Amino acid sequence: MNTIHQLASFRWGARRQSGVAFVLVMWVIAMLSVVLGSFALIARTEAMQSKHLFDTTTARYAAEAGLNLAVYGLSKSDPEQKWMADGRPYSVTFDDIQVELTITDDSGKIDINAADSAGLKNLFVGAGVEEPQAEELADAIVDWRDPDDLSSLHGAERDDYRAVDLPYGPRNAPFETLSEIQQVLGMNYELYSKIEPAITMFSGRSTPSAAYAPIEALMAIPGMTLEQAQQLIAQRQALAPGQLGQGNSGLMMPDGSPLMADGGGLTYSVKSRASLPNGASTVLDATVRMGGMNSAGRPFVVLRWRDGENS
Repeated sequence: MNTIHQLASFRWGARRQSGVAFVLVMWVIAMLSVVLGSFALIARTEAMQSKHLFDTTTARYAAEAGLNLAVYGLSKSDPEQKWMADGRPYSVTFDDIQVELTITDDSGKIDINAADSAGLKNLFVGAGVEEPQAEELADAIVDWRDPDDLSSLHGAERDDYRAVDLPYGPRNAPFETLSEIQQVLGMNYELYSKIEPAITMFSGRSTPSAAYAPIEALMAIPGMTLEQAQQLIAQRQALAPGQLGQGNSGLMMPDGSPLMADGGGLTYSVKSRASLPNGASTVLDATVRMGGMNSAGRPFVVLRWRDGENS
């Protein structure tokens, strides 16, 4: 009887050990599946990241190539071949990459370091700001850049900034960047986004040239309506290269005077968008000044540079 009992106990113990071993094997298989799945996911993610990085890098260099092509077009001496810097679109394709370019002569923009209070007020009124607020913003900009601590009629100096608990006051010197204008009392990012295409620091002009002005700067011209500005741009961009500079374009300003091109300047804002066939794209927005070879061996100097990815 003891032998039979021992044999039964052995068999029961063997089955129990087999069950435990089976559970352990299944657990190990499950763990391996999780590990292998994780490695596969990581590998797939890294592959996607590498492809994304490759695409964005390719698009970025294509956008830079577009910038250099725009400079080449601007440097042509023949007015009939020279690219127009009035915001008209240019498009080129190479290696299946589509590059769209727009060039704006900064003489058509409003220089925030040179424009007077009236010109700045017109800029804000054209952007939809009510006249009293536009006067305050214009005078506050003048107070920000002038060297004294005397407040303009509607402006703001250091005490006005302290009164609203701002930890800074006016620079009392010219603006160093366009985005610095956001620090002026009364400004905000939404309003800055509206006027940013219309402003510059590089023309040195007190008034913009309507021959090259973007729509945001045209709206700062007294008496200009949105419909007139859109029509003027369409007519201006329909002219053949060189025709605008001949003085017989037939384009008219709101006051009835003819639109005259004064030759523009040497500073240009170039926007270059490169798009790959798979939809990846990059936008490069740069301001360059033409003339002479710099230390980098380029016939232009980069004054402002901003790039970003767009899906």
